[in-house]
Amino acid sequence: MTIDPADRRPEARPDNQDPALFGQTPSQTVGPFFHYGLPWKGGADLVGRSDMGARPELMPEAHYVLNLSSPSGTPGGEVIELTGRVLDGQGAAVPDAMIEIWQANAAGRYRSMDDARDDVPLDPHFVGFGRAATDEDGRYRFRTIMPGRVPGPGNGLQAPHLAVSIFARGLLKRLATRIYFDGAEGNDTDPVLGCVPADRRATLIARRDAAGVWSLDIVLQGAHETAMFDL
Repeated sequence: MTIDPADRRPEARPDNQDPALFGQTPSQTVGPFFHYGLPWKGGADLVGRSDMGARPELMPEAHYVLNLSSPSGTPGGEVIELTGRVLDGQGAAVPDAMIEIWQANAAGRYRSMDDARDDVPLDPHFVGFGRAATDEDGRYRFRTIMPGRVPGPGNGLQAPHLAVSIFARGLLKRLATRIYFDGAEGNDTDPVLGCVPADRRATLIARRDAAGVWSLDIVLQGAHETAMFDL
């Protein structure tokens, strides 16, 4: 094969800084995860110092001591436990997913610099962020505080909820959804929940069992797929 000398000249080829080549870059494939760095020991316990969050059987014992959860005190509010399974379209467990939650404190304020709710107190003992790996049965588990109601569109209050991100193999970008609580004040008027078709709202509502544990499965595909939101 003969190469025209002109093709060796830089001006004959598109430069990697050429605006014609610019554009949105694709997301990178998610996972596998470093189990001693992402779902850390205690990362799913937002109110105490338990080991919830990581899977110690997937990491060397020496690494399991890293990133211990170090609460500064007991946060205010109702302590709740939330659990569920991550399932694929065939109903099989997803054993290597990771779930993140971000929420307001019991008074209805996020721990963020841009939250201007000066009339609502911050809780110095509550961060509001947690991360949990799913186990071999696809189960995740969190201990946290029942969130308060935060402002929504039109100066109304949203129902108590958790913002949820799901990471798993086969997903090029995280999935975003919410978890609401059965019987909570504001569910009927929440502007985000109201955007979800009525026949799919149940996929976002956790229910409490006789032992007081809240439960909601996250289904990634199929007839019972959890309602997800565009980012």
